[in-house]
Amino acid sequence: MSHADIALLVIDVQESFRQRPYWRTDDLPDFVDRLQVLIDGAKARGIPVVQIFHVDGDEHFSLSSGYVRKLEEIALEADAVFHKSRHSALVGSGLDVWLVENGIRKLIVSGIRTEQCCETTTRHASDLGYEVDYVTEATLTFPMTHASGTVFSADDIKKRTELVLSGRFARIATVEDALAAATTRSAA
Repeated sequence: MSHADIALLVIDVQESFRQRPYWRTDDLPDFVDRLQVLIDGAKARGIPVVQIFHVDGDEHFSLSSGYVRKLEEIALEADAVFHKSRHSALVGSGLDVWLVENGIRKLIVSGIRTEQCCETTTRHASDLGYEVDYVTEATLTFPMTHASGTVFSADDIKKRTELVLSGRFARIATVEDALAAATTRSAA
């Protein structure tokens, strides 16, 4: 069964992040498991899987670095691949044109980093009129330190992202919720 107006975005799930000083593996096994279930479920339902890589002048995010490739733990054969140099995957990558050309109206968002490129793409997509399922458990982020010295855990950051996106820019969904909604959508 095909879900012609839905696409799964896999944002910045790339080896570049493993080279950053903030890289941590605490949440990696759960993230990999949930993302792989989402990718496999999308593929089984005929939902195109779109892989987006962040590329910029940073040594680990440049194409010449060899790190702009999928995270080794993930099995993924993308239906389309785009490179972006901004936080939103919809700016300057060609993704926006591809979505329109393919009649996509709903996006399922996953990837690295929860509060940066995943959240920014979600907000931008919503403002452009896309329906968005934000699958927090299929996103990964790392602890951050506020200017005050307060450390926000990855879980704190994920909760904050859900708070600001829910009901305004996206529906917060589990992997199973997003896949079930895609199945229901095609039956309607």
